[in-house]
Amino acid sequence: MRRTITHVFRWIGAGLLWFVVVSLLWVGLLGIVEPPVTWVMVQQKFEQGAVKRTVVDWSSISRNMPLAVMASEDQRFMFHSGFSWEAMRKAMERNKKGKRIRGGSTISQQTAKNVFLWPGRTYVRKGLEAWFTALMELLWSKERILEVYLNVAEMGKGVFGVEAASRHCFDRSAAKLTASQAALITATLPAPRRFSCTSPSGYIRSRQQWVVRQMANIGDVLDPEVRRKREEKIEKEEARKAKREAKAKARKK
Repeated sequence: MRRTITHVFRWIGAGLLWFVVVSLLWVGLLGIVEPPVTWVMVQQKFEQGAVKRTVVDWSSISRNMPLAVMASEDQRFMFHSGFSWEAMRKAMERNKKGKRIRGGSTISQQTAKNVFLWPGRTYVRKGLEAWFTALMELLWSKERILEVYLNVAEMGKGVFGVEAASRHCFDRSAAKLTASQAALITATLPAPRRFSCTSPSGYIRSRQQWVVRQMANIGDVLDPEVRRKREEKIEKEEARKAKREAKAKARKK
Protein backbone atom coordinates (compact mmCIF):
# COMPACT_ATOMS: atom_id res chain seq x y z
CA MET A 1 0.00 0.00 0.00
CA ARG A 2 2.77 2.38 0.97
CA ARG A 3 4.62 1.55 -2.24
CA THR A 4 1.51 2.31 -4.29
CA ILE A 5 1.03 5.70 -2.60
CA THR A 6 4.70 6.55 -3.16
CA HIS A 7 4.36 5.57 -6.82
CA VAL A 8 1.28 7.78 -7.21
CA PHE A 9 3.04 10.77 -5.66
CA ARG A 10 6.01 10.26 -7.94
CA TRP A 11 3.73 10.35 -10.97
CA ILE A 12 2.02 13.47 -9.67
CA GLY A 13 5.38 15.13 -9.05
CA ALA A 14 6.62 14.18 -12.52
CA GLY A 15 3.42 15.54 -14.06
CA LEU A 16 3.72 18.83 -12.21
CA LEU A 17 7.37 19.14 -13.25
CA TRP A 18 6.51 18.56 -16.90
CA PHE A 19 3.66 21.08 -16.65
CA VAL A 20 6.00 23.73 -15.25
CA VAL A 21 8.69 23.04 -17.87
CA VAL A 22 6.25 22.97 -20.80
CA SER A 23 4.43 26.12 -19.69
CA LEU A 24 7.74 27.96 -19.20
CA LEU A 25 8.87 26.98 -22.70
CA TRP A 26 5.45 27.85 -24.15
CA VAL A 27 5.35 31.31 -22.60
CA GLY A 28 9.00 31.90 -23.46
CA LEU A 29 8.41 30.97 -27.10
CA LEU A 30 5.39 33.26 -27.44
CA GLY A 31 7.51 36.04 -26.03
CA ILE A 32 9.25 36.16 -29.41
CA VAL A 33 6.77 34.43 -31.75
CA GLU A 34 3.24 35.63 -32.44
CA PRO A 35 0.42 33.37 -31.18
CA PRO A 36 -1.01 31.74 -34.32
CA VAL A 37 -4.60 31.29 -33.10
CA THR A 38 -6.78 31.41 -29.98
CA TRP A 39 -9.80 29.43 -28.80
CA VAL A 40 -12.09 32.40 -29.39
CA MET A 41 -10.81 32.79 -32.96
CA VAL A 42 -11.63 29.14 -33.65
CA GLN A 43 -15.11 29.57 -32.16
CA GLN A 44 -15.78 32.67 -34.24
CA LYS A 45 -14.45 30.96 -37.36
CA PHE A 46 -17.17 28.33 -37.00
CA GLU A 47 -19.86 30.89 -36.11
CA GLN A 48 -19.01 33.60 -38.63
CA GLY A 49 -17.52 31.45 -41.39
CA ALA A 50 -14.34 33.55 -41.35
CA VAL A 51 -12.36 35.88 -39.13
CA LYS A 52 -10.33 38.98 -39.89
CA ARG A 53 -6.87 39.25 -38.37
CA THR A 54 -3.57 40.76 -39.48
CA VAL A 55 -0.64 40.53 -37.08
CA VAL A 56 1.50 43.66 -36.78
CA ASP A 57 4.53 44.38 -34.64
CA TRP A 58 4.80 47.01 -31.91
CA SER A 59 6.34 49.64 -34.20
CA SER A 60 3.36 49.37 -36.58
CA ILE A 61 0.76 50.24 -33.94
CA SER A 62 -0.10 53.85 -33.20
CA ARG A 63 0.99 54.86 -29.70
CA ASN A 64 -2.60 56.02 -29.17
CA MET A 65 -3.92 52.46 -29.18
CA PRO A 66 -2.04 50.99 -26.20
CA LEU A 67 -2.60 54.24 -24.31
CA ALA A 68 -6.35 54.04 -25.00
CA VAL A 69 -6.49 50.42 -23.86
CA MET A 70 -4.61 51.18 -20.66
CA ALA A 71 -6.77 54.25 -19.98
CA SER A 72 -9.93 52.18 -20.37
CA GLU A 73 -9.02 48.70 -19.17
CA ASP A 74 -6.13 48.92 -16.74
CA GLN A 75 -4.77 52.33 -15.76
CA ARG A 76 -2.06 50.87 -13.51
CA PHE A 77 -0.88 48.30 -16.03
CA MET A 78 2.66 49.72 -16.18
CA PHE A 79 3.01 49.58 -12.39
CA HIS A 80 1.55 46.25 -11.24
CA SER A 81 2.95 42.73 -11.54
CA GLY A 82 -0.02 41.29 -13.40
CA PHE A 83 -2.78 41.58 -10.81
CA SER A 84 -4.72 44.58 -9.55
CA TRP A 85 -5.85 43.86 -6.01
CA GLU A 86 -7.68 47.19 -5.89
CA ALA A 87 -9.70 46.30 -9.01
CA MET A 88 -10.49 42.86 -7.57
CA ARG A 89 -11.63 44.42 -4.29
CA LYS A 90 -13.94 46.82 -6.11
CA ALA A 91 -15.31 44.01 -8.26
CA MET A 92 -16.10 41.93 -5.16
CA GLU A 93 -17.79 44.87 -3.45
CA ARG A 94 -19.97 45.56 -6.46
CA ASN A 95 -20.76 41.86 -6.81
CA LYS A 96 -22.08 41.88 -3.27
CA LYS A 97 -24.38 44.76 -4.20
CA GLY A 98 -25.70 42.83 -7.18
CA LYS A 99 -24.50 45.35 -9.75
CA ARG A 100 -23.29 44.41 -13.20
CA ILE A 101 -19.54 44.78 -13.55
CA ARG A 102 -16.85 44.09 -16.11
CA GLY A 103 -14.64 42.36 -13.58
CA GLY A 104 -11.23 43.09 -12.13
CA SER A 105 -8.99 41.49 -14.75
CA THR A 106 -5.85 43.32 -15.80
CA ILE A 107 -4.57 43.50 -19.38
CA SER A 108 -2.03 40.84 -18.42
CA GLN A 109 -4.79 38.51 -17.20
CA GLN A 110 -6.87 39.13 -20.31
CA THR A 111 -3.85 38.35 -22.49
CA ALA A 112 -3.16 35.11 -20.60
CA LYS A 113 -6.81 34.11 -20.95
CA ASN A 114 -6.93 34.89 -24.67
CA VAL A 115 -3.61 33.30 -25.63
CA PHE A 116 -3.23 30.25 -23.41
CA LEU A 117 -6.70 29.22 -22.26
CA TRP A 118 -10.23 28.35 -23.27
CA PRO A 119 -13.33 30.48 -22.50
CA GLY A 120 -15.01 29.75 -19.19
CA ARG A 121 -15.32 30.68 -15.53
CA THR A 122 -14.22 27.53 -13.69
CA TYR A 123 -11.82 27.65 -10.75
CA VAL A 124 -9.33 25.52 -12.70
CA ARG A 125 -9.27 28.00 -15.57
CA LYS A 126 -8.92 30.95 -13.18
CA GLY A 127 -6.03 29.21 -11.47
CA LEU A 128 -4.29 28.58 -14.79
CA GLU A 129 -4.96 32.18 -15.78
CA ALA A 130 -3.11 33.37 -12.67
CA TRP A 131 -0.23 30.98 -13.39
CA PHE A 132 0.23 32.13 -16.99
CA THR A 133 -0.19 35.76 -15.98
CA ALA A 134 2.66 35.40 -13.50
CA LEU A 135 4.86 33.71 -16.13
CA MET A 136 4.14 36.42 -18.71
CA GLU A 137 5.00 39.17 -16.26
CA LEU A 138 8.23 37.33 -15.45
CA LEU A 139 9.33 36.56 -19.01
CA TRP A 140 7.79 39.33 -21.15
CA SER A 141 8.19 43.09 -21.11
CA LYS A 142 5.12 45.26 -20.58
CA GLU A 143 5.35 46.36 -24.20
CA ARG A 144 5.34 42.72 -25.36
CA ILE A 145 2.22 41.99 -23.29
CA LEU A 146 0.49 44.98 -24.88
CA GLU A 147 1.65 43.97 -28.36
CA VAL A 148 0.29 40.44 -28.00
CA TYR A 149 -2.95 41.68 -26.45
CA LEU A 150 -3.51 44.13 -29.30
CA ASN A 151 -2.96 41.36 -31.84
CA VAL A 152 -5.30 38.76 -30.34
CA ALA A 153 -8.08 40.73 -28.62
CA GLU A 154 -11.55 40.45 -30.14
CA MET A 155 -12.45 43.91 -31.44
CA GLY A 156 -15.60 43.22 -33.42
CA LYS A 157 -17.75 40.37 -34.69
CA GLY A 158 -15.15 38.08 -36.25
CA VAL A 159 -12.52 40.85 -36.03
CA PHE A 160 -9.34 40.20 -34.06
CA GLY A 161 -6.43 42.52 -33.41
CA VAL A 162 -5.93 46.22 -33.82
CA GLU A 163 -4.88 46.11 -37.48
CA ALA A 164 -8.02 44.29 -38.59
CA ALA A 165 -10.16 46.54 -36.37
CA SER A 166 -8.57 49.70 -37.74
CA ARG A 167 -9.11 48.57 -41.33
CA HIS A 168 -12.67 47.49 -40.54
CA CYS A 169 -13.64 50.67 -38.66
CA PHE A 170 -11.68 53.41 -40.43
CA ASP A 171 -10.12 51.85 -43.54
CA ARG A 172 -6.64 52.79 -42.33
CA SER A 173 -3.68 51.02 -40.80
CA ALA A 174 -3.22 50.71 -37.06
CA ALA A 175 -0.12 52.87 -37.34
CA LYS A 176 -2.28 55.88 -38.29
CA LEU A 177 -4.96 55.69 -35.60
CA THR A 178 -5.74 58.99 -33.90
CA ALA A 179 -6.48 59.23 -30.18
CA SER A 180 -10.21 59.55 -30.90
CA GLN A 181 -10.23 56.54 -33.22
CA ALA A 182 -8.25 54.40 -30.80
CA ALA A 183 -10.68 55.42 -28.05
CA LEU A 184 -13.66 54.39 -30.21
CA ILE A 185 -12.25 50.91 -30.83
CA THR A 186 -11.45 50.58 -27.14
CA ALA A 187 -14.96 51.68 -26.17
CA THR A 188 -16.39 48.55 -27.84
CA LEU A 189 -14.08 46.07 -26.09
CA PRO A 190 -16.39 45.14 -23.20
CA ALA A 191 -18.77 43.52 -25.73
CA PRO A 192 -17.21 43.62 -29.24
CA ARG A 193 -19.92 41.45 -30.79
CA ARG A 194 -22.69 43.70 -29.49
CA PHE A 195 -21.10 47.15 -29.85
CA SER A 196 -20.02 48.53 -33.22
CA CYS A 197 -17.29 50.98 -34.18
CA THR A 198 -18.77 51.43 -37.65
CA SER A 199 -22.18 52.55 -36.35
CA PRO A 200 -21.57 53.51 -32.71
CA SER A 201 -24.52 54.10 -30.42
CA GLY A 202 -24.85 57.12 -28.17
CA TYR A 203 -23.53 55.03 -25.29
CA ILE A 204 -20.40 54.06 -27.24
CA ARG A 205 -19.85 57.69 -28.26
CA SER A 206 -20.07 58.80 -24.63
CA ARG A 207 -17.72 56.02 -23.60
CA GLN A 208 -15.33 57.05 -26.38
CA GLN A 209 -15.16 60.56 -24.94
CA TRP A 210 -14.59 59.11 -21.46
CA VAL A 211 -11.64 57.08 -22.78
CA VAL A 212 -10.16 60.20 -24.41
CA ARG A 213 -10.39 62.05 -21.08
CA GLN A 214 -8.77 59.15 -19.26
CA MET A 215 -5.96 59.10 -21.81
CA ALA A 216 -5.26 62.73 -21.01
CA ASN A 217 -5.48 61.96 -17.31
CA ILE A 218 -2.87 59.17 -17.22
CA GLY A 219 -0.61 60.73 -19.85
CA ASP A 220 1.87 58.92 -22.07
CA VAL A 221 2.93 56.29 -19.53
CA LEU A 222 4.91 54.51 -22.24
CA ASP A 223 7.41 57.33 -21.82
CA PRO A 224 9.80 56.48 -18.92
CA GLU A 225 9.78 60.00 -17.45
CA VAL A 226 6.00 60.31 -17.58
CA ARG A 227 5.71 56.84 -16.09
CA ARG A 228 8.05 57.76 -13.22
CA LYS A 229 6.00 60.84 -12.35
CA ARG A 230 2.75 58.89 -12.62
CA GLU A 231 4.11 56.21 -10.30
CA GLU A 232 5.13 58.83 -7.74
CA LYS A 233 1.62 60.29 -7.89
CA ILE A 234 0.05 56.86 -7.37
CA GLU A 235 2.33 56.16 -4.40
CA LYS A 236 1.33 59.45 -2.78
CA GLU A 237 -2.37 58.70 -3.39
CA GLU A 238 -1.96 55.24 -1.84
CA ALA A 239 -0.17 56.71 1.18
CA ARG A 240 -2.98 59.25 1.73
CA LYS A 241 -5.59 56.53 1.33
CA ALA A 242 -3.85 54.26 3.85
CA LYS A 243 -3.65 57.16 6.30
CA ARG A 244 -7.39 57.89 5.93
CA GLU A 245 -8.27 54.21 6.42
CA ALA A 246 -6.06 53.99 9.51
CA LYS A 247 -7.79 57.04 11.01
CA ALA A 248 -11.22 55.59 10.20
CA LYS A 249 -10.32 52.32 11.94
CA ALA A 250 -8.99 54.21 14.94
CA ARG A 251 -12.28 56.15 15.27
CA LYS A 252 -14.30 52.92 15.16
CA LYS A 253 -12.29 51.57 18.09
